[in-house]
Formats: sequence, structure tokens, C-alpha cells
Amino acid sequence: ILKNAAVTIADTLDVKPGEIVFTSGGTESNNMALIGAALAAKRRGDHVIASGYEHASVYNPLISLKDFGFEVEFAPVDELGHIKIDELTAMIRPTTVLVSVMYVNNEIGAAISEAVHGKNKDIVFHCDAVQAYGKYVIRPAKLGIDLMSASGHKITAPKGSGFHYIKDGIRVRPLIWGGGQQKDRRSGTENVPAVAGLAAAAEMYYKERRDATERLYELKTMFVNELAAIAGTHINAIKPGADGSFSEEEVRKTAPHIVSAGFEGVRAEVLLHALEQSGIYVSSGSACSSNHPGISGTLKAIGVKKELLDSTLRFSFSFDTTREELEKTIEVLKELVPVYARFSRK
Repeated sequence: ILKNAAVTIADTLDVKPGEIVFTSGGTESNNMALIGAALAAKRRGDHVIASGYEHASVYNPLISLKDFGFEVEFAPVDELGHIKIDELTAMIRPTTVLVSVMYVNNEIGAAISEAVHGKNKDIVFHCDAVQAYGKYVIRPAKLGIDLMSASGHKITAPKGSGFHYIKDGIRVRPLIWGGGQQKDRRSGTENVPAVAGLAAAAEMYYKERRDATERLYELKTMFVNELAAIAGTHINAIKPGADGSFSEEEVRKTAPHIVSAGFEGVRAEVLLHALEQSGIYVSSGSACSSNHPGISGTLKAIGVKKELLDSTLRFSFSFDTTREELEKTIEVLKELVPVYARFSRK
């Protein structure tokens, strides 16, 4: 089962089965990649770069590297959440050993990898693809990605499942030592049922992905335009047209399954709980950080106005999301937002 699962996952990425390491999810995969690769390269240098919008499972391991003597810098991003490649490249030093950037799309990923490896071919390039795997066709070898993290529950596999792609020849120091499972890269008895579920979900997603993703983009285009029509609503990280509407072309430059929107004068937590009463479940931040709420570093990085930082919600779709569900959400928001905005002003 483990061998077949590795083949299935590898086929979705067009890589070798031996380059796949099964983990407990995206957090472990990111920790393994960042801490493991940095420590393995410590003799070559002590400088690490990441984008300014990384998830906590990337940001916090990077910060922990400071305890091992590493210097960590964060490259700026624009208002659409795209890395400023020229500025990132300018930050690279002879001592830079690792660059980590969240996966956005093939075009951006390839451009960043080319810039990084063009400056120094020995730098390890890592992508957190937790939100992207299953939604995009990703080819790490063609894109110049050395390490890549993915999580099972994002594609309806069991929670606690995930994998880490490690390109042949890239050294990653193990974080878990023991019986030497998975070629000594991740010791511990493998969770076979979770791995089997992960492989089944990956196969399903990549057989159905193209049509399903197309449908999600159509739904997202409709949703953001209806959402933007509600007074005081701001759509994040999508470029509007001259008339304020959002074209499908611009929507397609973003992930198909996530919408971030701010509501003037309405606290996110208040609106979140009000939506719950109508059976609509959204997030005011990363689901993985729900026990530690705070202002999103991503929103700050892309330049969201200060007054909207605590008024932003994240709407997440799945391949099962229907147009009717989104239309109901819009209807409820049209009722709630003006009421809570007036209440806040008073």
C-alpha cells in the first residue's frame, strides 16, 4: 500500500516515487523542509529568505532557525500577494542556503526559481503547496522546485496525512530519528490507512481536477462580483477593472477556491458568528491557527488598510460547493453587513 501510494502521488507531480516522503500533514512537511534543509546546509551558509506572506507553519520554523544561528529575512510582496522577484533576488548573498515561497502558480513559481538558481544554483528552493496541491497541475522538476510540502485534508484525505517532495540529491536533515523508516528521512511507523486515503484522494482530484477547477473559477468570479456590490466591501488580492468589477481573467490569476474580503466597520469575529446562525461557515484567519487568533501577517504584507485588518473574512470553496450555497451566502451578507456596520458606527 505504501509503495503504491508513493507511485500514485509521484505520478500527479511527474516525479520519482522515491522522492516522496509521507508525513502527518503540511505543518510537519514544512518543518522538515525548512529546518532540515537549513541544518543540512549550515556549513555552506547561515542566511534564509522567505516571502512576507507565509503560513505560520513556515514562518515559525524559520523564526526557530535563529536559535541555530541563522539569519532570516522576508521578501516584500505586492498588493496582489505576488513576490517582488527583483527585490528577493537582491537579498541573496553568498551565504544564502534556502529560499521559501508559497506556491501561487506555475508562471510565478518558475520565475522565482529561475531567479534564485540563476544567482546561486546551490540554494535550496522550497514551496509550501498546501493550498495548491490538488487545484493545479504542479511539476516540481520543471519548475525548479527542490522541496515541496502538501497536506491531505485540503483534498478531502484524512486529517493527519501529507507528504514532502524531496528532489534527488537535496540534503535534508531528519527531524524524527528512530527506526529508519522511509530511507531514514522520517522515522516512525507509517500511518498506512492515512497514506492510503491520501493516495485515493490525490488520484480522484487529479482525474477530476481540470473540469472541477474550471467550475470553481466560474463560481468565484460570480461570488466576488456579487460580494463587491455590497457597500463597504473590499476584495483582497484581485485586480479590479476600471468599473470596479472583477473579470474572470483576473480571477484566474488567483487560487480558485479562496476569497478574502474585508467589510468596513464590521468586526470579522462578529460577522463570522452571525453567518454561523445561517449555516454558513467561514474563517477570520488560517484554520490551522484558529486556537491562536490574531491579525493576519498576510493581510499586512499585501497592504490591506489598517481599519480592515480585523474586518476580513476568508471564504473557502471545495469541489462540492454549489452556486446555490454561494448565492445564499450573498443574500445573508446583504442583510447582515449593513446592520452591523450601522451598529458599529453608533
